[in-house]
Amino acid sequence: MIHILVVEDDEKLNRIVCTYLNDSGFQAKGCLNAKDAYDEMYSQMYDLIISDIMMPEIDGFEFARTVRKVNRRIPILFMSAKDDLPSKQKGFQLGIDDYMVKPVELEELLLRVRALLRRANIETERRIRVGNLALDADAMSAEVNGGEIGLTTREFHIIYKLLSYPNKTFSRAQLMDEFWDVDSDTSLRAVDVYMTKLRNKLAGCDGFKIVTVRGIGYKAVLL
Repeated sequence: MIHILVVEDDEKLNRIVCTYLNDSGFQAKGCLNAKDAYDEMYSQMYDLIISDIMMPEIDGFEFARTVRKVNRRIPILFMSAKDDLPSKQKGFQLGIDDYMVKPVELEELLLRVRALLRRANIETERRIRVGNLALDADAMSAEVNGGEIGLTTREFHIIYKLLSYPNKTFSRAQLMDEFWDVDSDTSLRAVDVYMTKLRNKLAGCDGFKIVTVRGIGYKAVLL
């Protein structure tokens, strides 16, 4: 059973979303504030979190930041009335995986939930195949058309991350935080250097391309 935590202070909306998800085959639990959500996460393992930005006592951005410190892998979907670009940028820079603007269509929410869970399952399986590229996280190997290509450990982790979440934008700071040492004084431009190297090494791949998102970072777009 897939467990989903819904953190939304609008009690009616919280109940509607939980009911819809439960009727769709998931086990959804609703919390009206961040404190109750933290308590719930300590007592139960969750596979996905749906959170509003505006919550009592603490905003959704701080909630997402705390969740990311505890569990980098759990998917987070923001559901917010804020539809401005800065709010979306801030959310994605903190590591959320998807963003929906209220009022939400429940059928679309379900589609996004299932897509996020599929991506999360890729990390469990530890293998990705996109077009003629095959990545194996356990063997740390990358093959194009059956022939191995030489990627450094950091290059491998970066492309594996991008392809685990196709079409999701990762900021330079986010990639730096995850794949460089905490004490590193390397500038964010180092991320651009690695992306250039990856594009050159993966030029023969036919299933995706690495796209620069101006002012934010990078994403892998499936072809």
